[in-house]
Amino acid sequence: MRKRPQSSSISADTSASQSSDTPKTDEEAKFNNNVQIKSARRSGFVWLTLFVVIVYSSWAVYYYQFESLPVPLTAVQAGKRGFSEVEATKHIKALTELGPHPVGSDALDHALQYVLAASETIKKTAHWEVDVEVDFFHVNSGVIRQLSGMFVGRTVVYSDLNHIILRILPKYVPEARENAILVSSHIDTVYSTEGAGDCSSCVAVMLELARGISQWAHGFKNAVIFLFNTGEEEGLTGAHGFITQHPWSSSIRMAIDLEAMGIGGKSSIFQAGPHPLAVENFAAVAKYPSGVIIAQDLFSSGAIKSATDFQVYKEVAGLSGLDFVYTDNGAVYHTKNDKLELLKSGSLQHLGENMLSFLLQIASSSHLLKVKTMDGGRKSNHNTAVFFDILGQYMVVYHQRFANMLQFSVIVQSLLIWTTSLLMGGYTAVVSFFFSCLSIILMWIFSISFSALVALILPLISSSPVPYIASPWLMVGLFAAPAFLGALTGQHLGYLVLQRYISNIYAKRKQLSPVIQADLIKLETERWLFKAGFVQWLVLLIIGTYYKIGSSYVALVWLVPPAFAYGLLEATLTPVRLPRPLKLATLLIGLAIPILVSAGLFIRFANVIVGLIVRFDRNPGDTPEWLASVILSIFIAVVICLTLVYLLSYIHLSGAKTSVVLSTCILFVLSLAVVFSGIIPPFTEDFARAVNVVHVVDTTGRFGEKPISFVSLSSITPGKLTKEIDQVREGFVCGRHKVIDFVTFSVKYGCLTFDETEGGWNESDIPTLDVVYDTNNGVRRITRVAIDTKRSIRWFLAINTEEIDDFMFKADSMEVIPADGKSSKDGWHIIQVSGGINAPTRFGLTLFWVKKTEQKAHNMPGQEAEQRPLLKLRTDLNELTPKAERVLKKLPAWCSLFGKSTSPHTLSFLSSLPVNFQTPETPLGTLLKNYGPLDS
Repeated sequence: MRKRPQSSSISADTSASQSSDTPKTDEEAKFNNNVQIKSARRSGFVWLTLFVVIVYSSWAVYYYQFESLPVPLTAVQAGKRGFSEVEATKHIKALTELGPHPVGSDALDHALQYVLAASETIKKTAHWEVDVEVDFFHVNSGVIRQLSGMFVGRTVVYSDLNHIILRILPKYVPEARENAILVSSHIDTVYSTEGAGDCSSCVAVMLELARGISQWAHGFKNAVIFLFNTGEEEGLTGAHGFITQHPWSSSIRMAIDLEAMGIGGKSSIFQAGPHPLAVENFAAVAKYPSGVIIAQDLFSSGAIKSATDFQVYKEVAGLSGLDFVYTDNGAVYHTKNDKLELLKSGSLQHLGENMLSFLLQIASSSHLLKVKTMDGGRKSNHNTAVFFDILGQYMVVYHQRFANMLQFSVIVQSLLIWTTSLLMGGYTAVVSFFFSCLSIILMWIFSISFSALVALILPLISSSPVPYIASPWLMVGLFAAPAFLGALTGQHLGYLVLQRYISNIYAKRKQLSPVIQADLIKLETERWLFKAGFVQWLVLLIIGTYYKIGSSYVALVWLVPPAFAYGLLEATLTPVRLPRPLKLATLLIGLAIPILVSAGLFIRFANVIVGLIVRFDRNPGDTPEWLASVILSIFIAVVICLTLVYLLSYIHLSGAKTSVVLSTCILFVLSLAVVFSGIIPPFTEDFARAVNVVHVVDTTGRFGEKPISFVSLSSITPGKLTKEIDQVREGFVCGRHKVIDFVTFSVKYGCLTFDETEGGWNESDIPTLDVVYDTNNGVRRITRVAIDTKRSIRWFLAINTEEIDDFMFKADSMEVIPADGKSSKDGWHIIQVSGGINAPTRFGLTLFWVKKTEQKAHNMPGQEAEQRPLLKLRTDLNELTPKAERVLKKLPAWCSLFGKSTSPHTLSFLSSLPVNFQTPETPLGTLLKNYGPLDS
């Protein structure tokens, strides 16, 4: 009987080999060769099919998770106790028809009256066992002083604000008055938009929710308070005024904030906690749960420069809860395009049904009181929740303590497996491991370099350095294609290096035929590259676990399922065996869960970044115009390197390399051609470039002289203003002129015109900074300054903290800001003031100078003329001069004014007080008579 041939064996993971009998006949050797040749080859069609399946699956996950919205219900379909998008849309229509309604405008008063009337209607139609209380709350004044986030180095002062508060509670449950859930949003908008998304959509949802809740509340154990505040757009002042001054605020145990950074789509949880009760209850009952902790981590890190009322509820009141936000069409945020026509059908229904289910659950709960006893959840990070939704249908929630245990367990096991494997494999395995990690490093370097290089050349070939704003799908060809080519190039270089090393090892084994050796080398190299993908995710998991980052679950799902699939399908109980090609099933099983959990998120965040780029340059001209695209390109490259690392290792034994590279290059070239030709414009009327048009009256450094008047056109969207000025003309000259200091930001690149700018404004509106008193009491120098902002009820004052150690600020003889030490940023402390129509305009400021022994030399020799002023003041009026109005009319349709809490209105006055001001000559008695008693 003929003896069965035995093959030489090589460890699957270490490349170490153990000798066995060689084939006895030429026929057996030929048989073995044929087997190995067949196993080492993989059809290019298989790889392409797999790639298409993964890309299509990722897009399907994104669409199902973020784009599929419920069908809007009419009032009849929803019933008395349901939520109707059709009815909520009527509220949005009524509010947006008022036009922009910022703080201090008549339009805001009309919006308040509309919400008040709707609230009174809800009160009249409520269930007979339900009490509905409506309060029109007026706040005289208040101060926000926070030492973190956006408000570091800033004091926000507000006055004369009105809010509408609606409390719904069961009539026969007295204790419900002492335990309430707050649902909050803001009525006011910025001056540049009618605010359909931000946040008339939120107000509309709240009104419709309140109507529905008023039919359910007889079964509640807790009250529900709906706060329709004003002042959010001016620094979160509405929420602060309610929390610090309204008597109902002491009963609140949980806060829910509704916000928008775009218009429509799915409203997702933006922030949750600190106590996990709210997100746990939401996950249990929400019909369409949506939210990921990644957004919260990015917000907490400061990567997203924004703030919502939830920050006040959490930090000032110590409350836990949820912060919801609309993020679709982020490019329209705070522009003219935040309009009802762009609101997606089903958006309000999605948020409304989720919130209705949640409020019915939490308002009936007896556990609400526990949140307050835990001081708003201000406990260890171990109690916070990790949360994420799957396809918008299910939400996973678990505590950070469990996350730490789970991730630590995976890390320890992974390190043990790798250590054992490398020890068993010896020196050969260690070197192979090193070269496989090198392939990952090269993959990252080439992918980021290729993608970033395209971002750098975009300003050279396109009219805009961000030509994809109106057409985000261009990102695929412009950034994803070169990032993919770079990743493939980098990993292939690593593949060649690793293959060369392994071939040197196999060359010492003479018992194998050259054909078999060549195949085994390829197979062994492929497996090392696949396993190297585990390493990068393991490193991210270790970092995330160490810093207790909730988003570390992403690294977990990209590490465990592929590793499990590899161990299940590729491992063997035999101590040693020949390496074989990776099974297609290994990739399909290993990547199914990661794609399901995170593919939609990566696509979503790319779209969010595009929206943020519209308002990227907070100080126009301060950053290179290519920087925004570079950031986006790096993000896309990182995502490709992280997610395609397993798939890329599969291509090296495939015949698809040439066709893949060729098709990717064609996609890239076509995208560049589209951008270069201008066939697809970077901006459209619906997705506009954010600009500021300000008629500036500047008296800075010109005391007693005639003020300078000009119109400034600048953009916070990257890129020059050449095309815009070609259409506007009006005598504009663009470039890097002398920096225009708007106190809260600076314009380093912009366009100016001095033509016909002397008219349309009055010198009586120029604010004044009068030194009332200046003395040195032997301990320190004290100066009192009288500020008169004339007609302006929105203004900003910067105090030079290199000269001033502390200050007191008064309005209407009432101390607003005491002298108790102030934070500063870049050597300035900014007072931001806004209020209603009847807000005060005359203020007293007492300055306490830094002692001479503590003062520093801030100017180099010969730079005395550039000495920083003591005070900088900007006052705003929401008025159009004839020149500014003409400029706005001529602006291209792809441009839109952009407003935020610190941006100027269309007419601004700039003033300053130098450090070496003149001591007043007015008699002290006259000063006391005009400005009141001096501060001690």
